[in-house]
Parts: sequence; structure tokens; C-alpha cells
Amino acid sequence: MGGVPNLTRADAAAAVRNPLAFVAARWTPQPRTVRRAALAALVMSVIIVVTGGAVRLTGSGLGCPTWPKCTDDSLATTSAMGVHGVIEFGNRMLTYVLCAAVGWAIVAARSQKPFRRSLTRLGWAQFWIVMGNAVLGGIVVLVGLNPYTVAAHFLLSSALIAVATVMWQRTREGDTAPRPLVGAAVRQLVWFLVAASVLLIAVGTVVTGSGPHAGDSSEVERMPLDWETVSKLHAVLAWIVVTLTFALWFVLKAVDAPREPLARTRELFLVLLCQGVIGYVQYFTKLPEALVAAHMLGSSVMWIWVLRVLLSLRERPATTADLPGPSEAAAVPTRA
Repeated sequence: MGGVPNLTRADAAAAVRNPLAFVAARWTPQPRTVRRAALAALVMSVIIVVTGGAVRLTGSGLGCPTWPKCTDDSLATTSAMGVHGVIEFGNRMLTYVLCAAVGWAIVAARSQKPFRRSLTRLGWAQFWIVMGNAVLGGIVVLVGLNPYTVAAHFLLSSALIAVATVMWQRTREGDTAPRPLVGAAVRQLVWFLVAASVLLIAVGTVVTGSGPHAGDSSEVERMPLDWETVSKLHAVLAWIVVTLTFALWFVLKAVDAPREPLARTRELFLVLLCQGVIGYVQYFTKLPEALVAAHMLGSSVMWIWVLRVLLSLRERPATTADLPGPSEAAAVPTRA
């Protein structure tokens, strides 16, 4: 083991001015470390969606009736608030774990040699989405779980998952210009698939906003729609996504596409089948909480795999400049 370097007053001042550059000047992570950091941020972005769903499904949405404190007099939950307060406050604490995961991804991306600004920007994009969603989550509480703000809260979480997925993919690629692996017609079909998936997720939030799981045991405002009718529209959109996925798989086989797009499309089809089974079972069994939670997890996984299909349609080969050289580990970056 090497000795710990002596830190001068100038080093301390530099660390305060730009801590990311300070760390990057003294640490070069392995590529797998950067990949794992990006994956950790992605996993946490899915976990926070599931735990947020658990808050709603257990009727704990107003377990902490105010924000940013849990009560007017206490930052944390109190024994008088019972299990609902514990669940809601626990979900708030998980936001800090998510921030830590995103922060780790930013630090790892910033410290990689050579410096890749695109990765760092994706990490910071996640950070600002998390901050925005934390504020929106507070607004959700302050307006008494208004269903439109709850829907916006979930959609912003889906945006976080999208950025985290792109960053995870980019950690395994170079910075060269993307080279398409399939023709323009196939890419257009995939964009239709992405658009249909976004619409499917958006309508799913309407099902939630008009359905029976309001998020709290008290009387909570609901969207003035018949949730069963909206559920049927949601099912139609799901079948459209499944049909587009099957059509894409058929076209990729017909044009003898590379292995990566075929594999991602086949995986997406299997995810959709599982999600469809869960969706129909939960509908006909009157939305039991466990199945609704599983459906929310499936929604996040489906969205990740739709994006993985999209990203698999091109490649960014690593160049010599993308590979760390022996002298680059000691180089001092000049920009954050």
C-alpha cells in the first residue's frame, strides 16, 4: 500500500473550490467501477418507484402530513403517528440513498480517464431530476395527494429511469459518433414503440389517479374518471406495445439484424408477457396491493427494456482515445 499524500493548505482550498476535480486528480476508477456506479443509480431509481408505490398502497401517503418536516414540530416520525408515519418517513429517507447512488455515479464518471463530459452531464441530469422530484413529492403531500401531482411525480421518476438507463449504456460505449446497425424504417418502428410505451405509462398514471388506491386512509381527491374504462384503454395500449414489439422482432429476423437488437427485443417481449399476466390478474382480482406493487415494478423494468431496444440499434465503438493510457492516471483535469 502506498502512503497517504500530505495535503497542503492549497490542496484543501482546491478541494473546497472544486471537490470533483480534486478527487479526479487523485483517483482513476476502473471502467467496471464506473459501470457499477451507473448501474447502482439505475437500480435505486427503480427501488424508489417501488417504495413510493408501497407508500400509496399502504395508505401512508399522508403518514407525514407536512413537508419538509414530518410534523410541524418534528423532522422525523413520532410514535404517535404509527406505522403509516414510519413508512412515509422511510421512503423520504430512501431519497438520500438515491442521492448517494447518483452522487457516486457522478464522482466515478468525473474521475474516469480520459474525461468524458457526456457521462458527467448524464449524472448531473439525474441529480437535478432527483432534486426536482423531491420538491414535487413535498408538493404532493402539501396538496393532500392531489392525483395530478401524484401522476407528475411518477412520470418524473420515469424520466429519471430513462436518464439512468442511458448513462448505464454509455459507460459501456465509446464517444465516437453513433453508427446505426439497422435501416431507417426499423429505427422508425422502434420510435413508434417508444412513443406507445410513453403513452402506456402516462395512461397508467390515470388508472392510478382514478382507481381505488388513493394513497391514504382518509378521503382523497380522485380524477373524475371511471377507472375501469381507463384500465381498458390501458390494456389496449399494452396490446399495441406488444404488437409493435413482435413486429419489430419479426422485421429484425427478416433483415438478419445483428445479435444485440434481436436479443433486447426478445427480452422486451418476455417482460411484456409477464407484465400483461400481472396486469390482467390484478384487474380481475380487484387490485390486490401485492400485485399492484409487482405491476409498478414491471412498468419500470418494461421502460428500461424499451430504452435498451432503442439504444441497441446503434453502436459507439471505443477508440484509442477512449482507453486510459499509463500517463493519464496522473493527469490533473482542468474542468469540472
